[in-house]
Amino acid sequence: MGMETGGADVPWRAASARWFTDRLRHPATFAAFLVDDPGFGTVASAVGTCDAHAPSPANPSGLQGRVSNVSTDPRRRRHRHARVCLDALLTWFRDEADVTVVELNATADGAALYASYGFAAPRRATLRLRMVRAPL
Repeated sequence: MGMETGGADVPWRAASARWFTDRLRHPATFAAFLVDDPGFGTVASAVGTCDAHAPSPANPSGLQGRVSNVSTDPRRRRHRHARVCLDALLTWFRDEADVTVVELNATADGAALYASYGFAAPRRATLRLRMVRAPL
């Protein structure tokens, strides 16, 4: 998403591996779909989670889906791999997780793909506050 990822030993990579390992133990609230290419290995993926929120009139169950990552190897872009993965993930949200609301953050590169599925800006502003821990 336009961020520098750092080298193989940066702390977020180990934290990410632990997060994925933990989520794989919870198939009711986590799914990942991949496209594997014999010549390149995994070339595309879509990852999603389900989170419990307070129920509302628009979402009586309170269950909300989150597409946390859709990515494609630059060497295999424009082959519809991301679309195949996203199709599978959205089907999982609808048919297996019974989610009625799905959110994601889009890059400029992915915006057209998401718009083709009907993703749109929320009706109300989404605000974010980045918390900074006070020194001990």
